[in-house]
Amino acid sequence: MEVAALVMGIIGLVCNFFGTGTVVGPICSVLAIIFGVIGMKKNTDKRGMAKAGMIMGVIGLCLGIIITIACVACIGAGAAALASDPSFMDMLNSL
Repeated sequence: MEVAALVMGIIGLVCNFFGTGTVVGPICSVLAIIFGVIGMKKNTDKRGMAKAGMIMGVIGLCLGIIITIACVACIGAGAAALASDPSFMDMLNSL
């Protein structure tokens, strides 16, 4: 489980940085946190990997949430700007 936590944490961070963070990144980050907790409960010598995976999972999950909020805010701001433009509304009405 420790190695799985580390791998999922890395995948989650990489997905967040390269644009697929809104879907794949948070899922991998949550899995990294879960696998990290399971790995920390075991008494093995790989607790460092489990801890690193958990930390990367938390960072990846926070980044995924921030990216999602930013995307929704940008889409909302763009839609509000277009809706307040009379020429755009005229163009829509002519369709």
